[in-house]
Amino acid sequence: MRSKLLSLREEDYVLAAQLMGAGSTRIISRHLIPGFMSHLIASATLTIPGMILGETTLSFLGLGLRPPITSWGVLLTEARGVSIIALYPWLLLPVVPVIFVILAFNFLGDGLRDAADPYK
Repeated sequence: MRSKLLSLREEDYVLAAQLMGAGSTRIISRHLIPGFMSHLIASATLTIPGMILGETTLSFLGLGLRPPITSWGVLLTEARGVSIIALYPWLLLPVVPVIFVILAFNFLGDGLRDAADPYK
């Protein structure tokens, strides 16, 4: 993100604003932040699903939250064996909300990034 902000700082429209006498606060608020928001939104909406998947994976492997606490990974740990899935197939239902939440964050991020894109 830092490199994107530094590359926006070197654009011609920033130089034109400086030559016209705009202050640094005005350049940052009117030129740099709108160009940077789409990248910030994309980064945030990709980081949140990554954290959710990380916590779920660690809990599934037994390295994260432990069974007294309810977590998607803890719930999926119960459905680890093939014989358990054959007898109790509903134990795989926590997979569905994980997939929906991850997809929802990705679609939300795509929509917000497209809405905040100043080049559109």
